[in-house]
Amino acid sequence: MLSVKTLFGIGFLVTSRVAAVVAQTGSCQLNTAASNHRPASSMTQPIKYLGQEEAQHIDEELFSEYGFSVDQLMELAGLSCATAVTRAYPLTSLVKASPSVLVICGPGNNGGDGLVCARHLKLFGYEPFIFYPKRPNKPLFQGLATQCEKMEIPFLSDMPEASLIDEAYNLVVDAIFGFSFKGAVREPFGSILDVLKNTTVPLASIDIPSGWDVEQGSADGLQPDTLISLTAPKKSASLFRGRYHFLGGRFVPPSLERKYQLNLPKYPDTDCVLKL
Repeated sequence: MLSVKTLFGIGFLVTSRVAAVVAQTGSCQLNTAASNHRPASSMTQPIKYLGQEEAQHIDEELFSEYGFSVDQLMELAGLSCATAVTRAYPLTSLVKASPSVLVICGPGNNGGDGLVCARHLKLFGYEPFIFYPKRPNKPLFQGLATQCEKMEIPFLSDMPEASLIDEAYNLVVDAIFGFSFKGAVREPFGSILDVLKNTTVPLASIDIPSGWDVEQGSADGLQPDTLISLTAPKKSASLFRGRYHFLGGRFVPPSLERKYQLNLPKYPDTDCVLKL
């Protein structure tokens, strides 16, 4: 049964007025000419799809060899995810009276990406609601949650049922598990994934559809409408069958790209996401 706090959150979004469409300016905003543009690559090799171990090594090198911090990469990744959402689901295309989005965050870095994504979606004119059932006791994640709270983004205390999600939200952002995920899904996330499998609104997954094996995918798992690959696609992305696949995280140094032979396509203009 949903708590009073959750019901209040749903009631708030039903009665909220439609947000004005944000002017599409800035380096990561929607550019109509670029949104359908898929730049030709001069490279002879296709973009590389990473295995789990290789993806972990790249992250480790970004931290240790290239001087990036976790929160810095998380901010860039979350901004890319929010921008990809605006490309796939522009404000003018949403069918609900409120531009509501449910962002479900896990306990790790993927959940942190989701919190950053929610904050930027709010700035872009959407009305995000966050479900964050297992908050880590770490300053980084506490700070990200505080930033969302100060942006007046509601946090739900319970996971809504599938029918309520379909009624109240335009889409769901899946920020539960990332490429470090291994083994069986534990509660409460097993039940959360079961609910998401029964929703009909579009699902946008960050980096990996939650519950998928990073390399083998999952035939009976989530089937998102949008996948936002970060840094480079993971091997399971080759099994993605949704409508929109974006590459985000425009921060890979050229020397690191050459070392791992990533063969990344060129991002158009000043965009921080690229539709694959």
